[in-house]
Amino acid sequence: MSETAARTVSLVVVDDHPVVRDGLRGMFTAAPGFEVLGEAANGADALAVVERCDPDVVLMDLRMPGGGGVAAIGELTRRGARSKVLVLTTYDTDSDTLPAIEAGATGYLLKDAPRDELFAAVRAAADGRSVLSPAVASRLMTRVRTPAADPAGNALSAREREVLVLVARGTTNREIAAELFISEATVKTHLTHVFAKLGAKDRAAAVAVGYDRGILG
Repeated sequence: MSETAARTVSLVVVDDHPVVRDGLRGMFTAAPGFEVLGEAANGADALAVVERCDPDVVLMDLRMPGGGGVAAIGELTRRGARSKVLVLTTYDTDSDTLPAIEAGATGYLLKDAPRDELFAAVRAAADGRSVLSPAVASRLMTRVRTPAADPAGNALSAREREVLVLVARGTTNREIAAELFISEATVKTHLTHVFAKLGAKDRAAAVAVGYDRGILG
């Protein structure tokens, strides 16, 4: 047996649903070569758990009350955490996939992935290899080959897209600040840039332009 195959991979599971966390913990605990060190219910808690446990891999959901996965991934990247993040979610839209990968996720799988595929993806992530579900890989290739139209030539930054996505979901500035671990003043600054780049006068107009240009999927 090779050293890679024999090495025990440690994990932290991040998901806001207790049943999902319990299921993943049970599945990995029962499989040889894996050790679940901890779990968290949102991105904010995940930062503390990862810092305390220092796992090889973080299985990260994206949309969670109290702190989303993308912001947590970005913060782990900023801190220089050695843990690799493997996104495990039900969402494969551009507004979820691209920000997560740009934030620093090593891989992106959907929750309907077979058990063996998930095990292999976790081991690959631990080794620093990128893993993408076929649907996500196809979407990314399409996006790379066909960039979103931007008549003004002013493309939104990754963080500005995150803010616009949250605005489209009806999220308030205070909630956006909590979700992205930034101040309300910074949220307002990002919105000002979004409005200017999209030529929109308010939140509703920005969302409409975002959908029209394909920025929001």
